[in-house]
Amino acid sequence: MRIKLPHIPYITNKIVLDLANSSFVEIKSSMEELNPCIAKILENDVLNERRLDERTKELLEEQEDEMELMQVDRKNMFWLVKKKLAPKFDVILNLEDRHNRLSHRILEELIEHDYINFIVSENRVKNLIFSSIDNYLKIYENLEDEVYEKISNYKTKPIPGSEEYELIFEKLYQEELRKKGMF
Repeated sequence: MRIKLPHIPYITNKIVLDLANSSFVEIKSSMEELNPCIAKILENDVLNERRLDERTKELLEEQEDEMELMQVDRKNMFWLVKKKLAPKFDVILNLEDRHNRLSHRILEELIEHDYINFIVSENRVKNLIFSSIDNYLKIYENLEDEVYEKISNYKTKPIPGSEEYELIFEKLYQEELRKKGMF
């Protein structure tokens, strides 16, 4: 699963909590300093992909007539163009590789700002950060299913996509995160 902008505060929190709770990392700064540092890296990555998607759409729109004439599958063409442009936008499309690079970048930033100290190899700390990202995304999928199930059991079902639906979803989602000790 890809990281989305609304996930960033939660992932950031999970990374900081996992680092703080590990036996081999000493946090030398406050969470108020760590969180923005980590969030900025995650946000830049998400925004790079958004820019890539926008450029890909622009290119496809420019060739819309020819694609219709040749009966090209727009979805497949979008993916092919995106794949070709990805290096120019510094985007890795393979999620495992992408999360691995994000983990490296986060660790480098934490070291550079002297926010943490550790008594093990950098790779072990990077793996902890990677696991935090990966575990959050897995938990998110499960929580999302639980929240959708709860909403489907409402007597008066809110309309998906409506403001009411989004508010209910966010409220239930945060409740589930609290139950799991992640927020």
